[in-house]
Amino acid sequence: MRPSRDTAGKAVLAGDLAAPVSRRTFIRGLGTTAVSAATLGASSAAAELAQARADPPRGPHAGPVTLAINGERRTFALEPRVTLLEAIRLHAGLTGPKEGCDRGACGACTVLLDGVPVYACMLLAVEAEGRAITTVEGLAQAGPTPVQKAIVAVDGLQCGYCTPGFVMSLTALLKRNPHPSEAEVRKACSGHLCRCGSYPRVFAAALAAAKANPA
Repeated sequence: MRPSRDTAGKAVLAGDLAAPVSRRTFIRGLGTTAVSAATLGASSAAAELAQARADPPRGPHAGPVTLAINGERRTFALEPRVTLLEAIRLHAGLTGPKEGCDRGACGACTVLLDGVPVYACMLLAVEAEGRAITTVEGLAQAGPTPVQKAIVAVDGLQCGYCTPGFVMSLTALLKRNPHPSEAEVRKACSGHLCRCGSYPRVFAAALAAAKANPA
């Protein structure tokens, strides 16, 4: 039998090396792994089922939904299918967020959810429970914001239908980055559609508002 050498350089016989895994051993190990994976999957599914049973069922009829809109908690009778945009406009009576495309493509319905811009038409109202919702009306409770003032100053709107959405996204941008570059402003506005083509003035307004921020 031809010797080989181990890592220490000593001669060893091939018969002394670890024997290859047999077909039976491989299948047995594979079965053990599959059973373990199935057990973990069943445990996860059981946990999710228990959580689903713990949550109160919703629908198909209207039920109470409490939303924190602009710092005020309000309860509405809503069906589970009602979107956040519908709840804000039709039930809360706040018409700042606009319904444009109703498919998350134009950005006119943008609101802040825990400070993050979201399309209100793409979110169910029940999903926003327990979250802080801010509309364009909520921004101006103490008077026009720097972004709003800048948009007016540079005439950054024409029909104005898309303006609230731009204001919300730019407000969020300046909060996390007080002095953005033009490229960062453009990126923040990339989810918004202005059919009047006022993009250059909207960008200019954002940069002007940024300059008004303290260093």
